[in-house]
Amino acid sequence: MSDSLKTLLIVGVLILILWNLGAGLYYMLVDKGQTKRTVNSLTKRIGLSVALILFVVLAIKMGWITPHGVGANPN
Repeated sequence: MSDSLKTLLIVGVLILILWNLGAGLYYMLVDKGQTKRTVNSLTKRIGLSVALILFVVLAIKMGWITPHGVGANPN
């Protein structure tokens, strides 16, 4: 997997997370507790966040992503 594809995938998921967070806020203001759209939107956001974290951990373990900065192993 190329570096640009990995970056695009991570940024795309982050955009989806922010989209669902904004949708949850919008539904909360518009629906005023009458529907479950807020809960569904925030549930999707949590699921996407967990999936992104698991993907990053898997990618580091598989060697697809090399961590750097704080906590990185010096070579």
